[in-house]
Amino acid sequence: MNLKRHVIPQQAFAKELIRKGIHLTIVIVPTLAKWNFHLTVAIVSLGIIIYTVNESARIRGVSDGIISLVTEIASRPTECGFVWGPVTLGMGTLAALLYYPEPAATIGIYALAFGDGIASFAMPFKKHINTGQKILLESFFCFMGVFVSTYIVLENLRLALISATVATGLEIIPVQDVDNLIIPLGTGLALILVM
Repeated sequence: MNLKRHVIPQQAFAKELIRKGIHLTIVIVPTLAKWNFHLTVAIVSLGIIIYTVNESARIRGVSDGIISLVTEIASRPTECGFVWGPVTLGMGTLAALLYYPEPAATIGIYALAFGDGIASFAMPFKKHINTGQKILLESFFCFMGVFVSTYIVLENLRLALISATVATGLEIIPVQDVDNLIIPLGTGLALILVM
C-alpha cells in the first residue's frame, strides 16, 4: 500500500493550519469586549477595513506587505481574486458582538473559532475516506470544539449540546466563507431562544 496517496500534500496542510490559526485568533474577542466593548468593536472594525484596503491593493498588484503575504500563503487554489474569508470572519465576529447579549455573543464567536476552525483537523484523513465519512469526521470535530468551549463557558450540558448541534448543522451547509457569518449568528440566536 502506498502511504503517500493517503496523506494530503504538506503544503495544503500548512495552508489549512495558517487559515485555522487566523480563525482561532478571534477567541480573544470576547475577553477584550468584557474589558472594553467599544474599543473591541473599533479594533475588529478597523481590522476589516485594513484587510479590505490591503486586499484590494493586492489584487491590483500594488501591495506586497505582510497582510498580502499571509493572504497569498493561506489562500486556497480555488480562491481567485479578492479573498473574502478574513472579511466574513471579522463581520461574523462583529455581528455576534453587536447583536447578541452575553453569553450568546461569546458562544457564537467560540462556535466560529473552535467549531469551524477545528473542523479542518479532519483534513489529514480526507484522502482515504469517502465524502460522507469526511463530512461526518469534520462534523464530529466541529461538534466537539463547540461542545467543549460552550460547556467551559456555561457549565450547562443541555446548552452545550444545543449550541454544538446548531453550529455543526450550520457548518455542514456548503456556503464557503458565508459560514463565517451564519455560524456565529445562528448559534448565538439558538442560544438566546433556549435560555
